[in-house]
Amino acid sequence: MLKYILKRILYIIPVMFGVIVLVFIMKTVTPGDPVASLLPGTATEEMKNNLREQLGLNDPVLKQFGSYVLGVVQGDLGTSYKTRQPVAQEIAMRLPNTITIAIWAMFIAQIIATPLGILAAVKQNSVADSIIVVFTMIGASVPGFWLALMLIQWFAIDLHWVPSMYDGSLKSWILPIVSITFGSVAATTRGVRTNMLEVIRQDYIKTARAKGQKETIVIWKHAFRNTLIPVIAGIGGGLEGMMGGAVVTEQVFAVPGVGKYIADAVSARNFPSLQGGIIVIALICCVINIIVDVGYTVADPRLKTTLMKSSVKKTKAAKGVA
Repeated sequence: MLKYILKRILYIIPVMFGVIVLVFIMKTVTPGDPVASLLPGTATEEMKNNLREQLGLNDPVLKQFGSYVLGVVQGDLGTSYKTRQPVAQEIAMRLPNTITIAIWAMFIAQIIATPLGILAAVKQNSVADSIIVVFTMIGASVPGFWLALMLIQWFAIDLHWVPSMYDGSLKSWILPIVSITFGSVAATTRGVRTNMLEVIRQDYIKTARAKGQKETIVIWKHAFRNTLIPVIAGIGGGLEGMMGGAVVTEQVFAVPGVGKYIADAVSARNFPSLQGGIIVIALICCVINIIVDVGYTVADPRLKTTLMKSSVKKTKAAKGVA
């Protein structure tokens, strides 16, 4: 198991290198001159060239890439063009807001989605099941930005229950969290329902019922334990989606998180901030994947046995080759 975890951690290296290459290429091929947005329109060509020299934009592309990779390895994500502050420091200040929204949204989503998925499976083809299935279809198809705007219209402008934009108060967290929770509830509910339908048809469930055990015990003690895989998958996939969707949600609600930081960097052609934000989000998603994979083996020990057997076979094969 430890070898598997270490191997998954090592996989992060090529993934992150690929992300760094992609974001650097994105910077290189993006049209426009960032210097034009940093200097006033009256700036002379000499002033522009001096600023390009300071920012290292006049260096060869390979030299720029090598310097950037070396900096990232050392924890230096560059310096923001706009504020002239270290990008890593600015992201560290905003990351707690993004994580707060993601964790609360995922916590609420699991509380709602898991019972709904189980209810839909147990009451298959009933009115309740039909309603839940329709809800999951709507949740999977509604665009996040549209939902966010509708929430602002209904609850902030029409009803005046909550602020329309983030202002630091507890109420201003409600709409961003609800907005990003909706899609996750739909996806997790669908996954739990599908897996529960398979589980409740298994022989051991029929045996438990034949022994006269109460239906609640059969469902929650025997069946639910075997639906933890989609629940864990829903948590991992939901968190990753929320980290990516934070760009839209935080921009709409003006939440000072990493998502808004990336969106602002795009509009300002602030490439170091944009690259740093994407790299941090990608790294967090890689870590989430590792945690989810480990969670699978905890929820289903059979997966752990499979991993151990696979590792033993590879070791024997390697010795045979040697």
